[in-house]
Amino acid sequence: MKTLSFVFVAFGSIIVLSSCASLPQQQANLSSAQERKITLGLVQKYIHNGDSQSRVAEVLGSPNIVTKDSDGNETWIYDKVSQETSYSASGGSVGVGVGGVGVGGSGMAGGGIGGSYGSSSGAYSSTQKTLTVIIKFDNNGLVKSIAYNASQF
Repeated sequence: MKTLSFVFVAFGSIIVLSSCASLPQQQANLSSAQERKITLGLVQKYIHNGDSQSRVAEVLGSPNIVTKDSDGNETWIYDKVSQETSYSASGGSVGVGVGGVGVGGSGMAGGGIGGSYGSSSGAYSSTQKTLTVIIKFDNNGLVKSIAYNASQF
């Protein structure tokens, strides 16, 4: 019976430990990890007029929307929304105590005094950010214009 229990515990431990992955490992496994990293700075630094569609896709990943204008030229739209949330908590307590002493044979005994105080507080903050990037290509598939809008609220 002990051997069977050991086998179940060992097998369960292997499953639990093999399913644990650090946050960076979990993020790397997401298919959209590259697309989440789009920032205004990245667009401004690496995307320029004359760049090819393959260069844009290499830097920014797949667009959210692809359309064509009346001349058949493509427009790529990247629309990203992110939310940053933070929480801070603090707490503390104070305790005071006095002990007593008994004296044998004298009939005297001491008493005790005690007290305590506890407090805690916290703050929560949430910020949403949006980034919309619109890239228009010419009939050769090269960047013709770049427009963007970033907001934070």
